[in-house]
Amino acid sequence: MRPPREINKKMRYSPFRHAPSIFRKNSPLHLAFFVTRRCNSKCPFCFYLAGGETDHLKNNNHGKERSDDELSLDEIEKISSSLGNLLWLAFSGGEIFLRDDIAEITEIFYENNKPAIILFPTNGLLTDVIIENLERILGVCKKSTIAVKLSIEGTEKLHDFIRGSGSFRKTMRTLTGLGRIYKKYPNLELGINTVFCRQNQDSMEKITDFVNRLENVTTHTISLIRGDVPDPAFKDIDINKYLVAVKKLEANLKGRDSKIYRFRGARLKAAQDILQRRLIHETFTRKKQMLPCYAGRLNLVLTERGDVYPCESFQKKMGNVRESGYDMKKIINSEKSKKIISLIRDKGCYCTHECYFMTNIMFNPMMYPSLLKEYFQL
Repeated sequence: MRPPREINKKMRYSPFRHAPSIFRKNSPLHLAFFVTRRCNSKCPFCFYLAGGETDHLKNNNHGKERSDDELSLDEIEKISSSLGNLLWLAFSGGEIFLRDDIAEITEIFYENNKPAIILFPTNGLLTDVIIENLERILGVCKKSTIAVKLSIEGTEKLHDFIRGSGSFRKTMRTLTGLGRIYKKYPNLELGINTVFCRQNQDSMEKITDFVNRLENVTTHTISLIRGDVPDPAFKDIDINKYLVAVKKLEANLKGRDSKIYRFRGARLKAAQDILQRRLIHETFTRKKQMLPCYAGRLNLVLTERGDVYPCESFQKKMGNVRESGYDMKKIINSEKSKKIISLIRDKGCYCTHECYFMTNIMFNPMMYPSLLKEYFQL
């Protein structure tokens, strides 16, 4: 039998060490960190560049110049040190690889918070920068699953119409480059994310078939467009077409030649994905909260300026790390935060954000019969 210390070391990065949060939802285990508002693309459905308390983002020049507002490495070190262990660290933006210190940021959280999964969503335009940084990260963060999600909104003509001329080929070049290191790093997961919007809703079957044929890609997610976006016309969707699209993803997962994540617990995550998409459809259709939401308790959002929110609605600011001495626990335990959490819990606000459905399903025992049913069908 292995001595207890050796067992504890092995569990440090395991997702299963967060099991107590099923019953005690008093410590964040998922952090969405918007590391920058800079972007080298002008996507018309980007909720982070419009609306709510993020009006300052409308003046962003989409360039590479670093803003003085962005949290520095020293500040991030302090913030990370004030947090406990994380199940999931999700970077966001802006284009995250425009931060030339993204590898250093990742290493800080890896050492201090031991996330089981670290998510890197990217438009894939900066091929060499992306591969160079990810190779460094993979070389250091060996015990975390490094999940890279490239954005593909359609086959070449449609993708370029939505994201800009020439972007499809650049993204595919990045995917090819990542494919060359895929077998070298068993903790690397390659995925594709497609934002479901009006402009591509009639092409989802073609897009899904295209992604399903891509080599080394283990997952395809379809994210329902959400939030305040620069071009509201993109939100004029047919929700029934979304349902058809996610049912196709479900059929692919349950098929003989299904692609699935490589990490431990992959089947459970795939089962959760299936339930999540059904609940998103139901939430959108019924316009009500379908599950208790743990935003602010198990989930937190941190912006590049240090603002802290329970979720991506950016309507309920809990505080700012620069004003709290970089102490996240001080913000979480404040009276203001407690009132916000009570509002979320008691007023029943609702959204269709996939990340929150993941937490709301995985840490809700009432969902376990449905979760296990899907698990055993995979």
